Amino acid sequence: MNEFISWFDQEFKRLEAGWRDLTKRLDDETFYSATAQQLSPPAEQIVRSARIVEQAFGGITANLWDDPFEWTLPETLTTKDKLITYLDEVRDARERGFQLFPDDSALLKSIMPPSGRTQLMQLLLDTLVRAWHHQLNAVDSSHARDLRS
Repeated sequence: MNEFISWFDQEFKRLEAGWRDLTKRLDDETFYSATAQQLSPPAEQIVRSARIVEQAFGGITANLWDDPFEWTLPETLTTKDKLITYLDEVRDARERGFQLFPDDSALLKSIMPPSGRTQLMQLLLDTLVRAWHHQLNAVDSSHARDLRS
């Protein structure tokens, strides 16, 4: 009945599961460098992926299209637990967004993000593609670290 909503929901859940799995596998010792004030490359890519999803659903739910950069600075996410807490917030924002879709026809509505008018379905597709890009970068950089170890 709501095949598109179900598909999108499933894909966003898969993306989130990937964030969580990768985060759990990251080394606590190298997760954050206090001297360089930066996250490890895989952690940084996970945060970038999650930011994209948070920004999209902040726009959908509250017309707040701000980049979540300021509250996802590396120095605020210095541990895996803090990153997991942030991923919980992103999941909650996504779930609030999906509650606004009564059926697949809602995905055909036009919305007005800063980039210009677009269909909700197109925004969700673009969000997934961009977020998966960073997710794959996180996987690649995680594998590269494993190979060096």
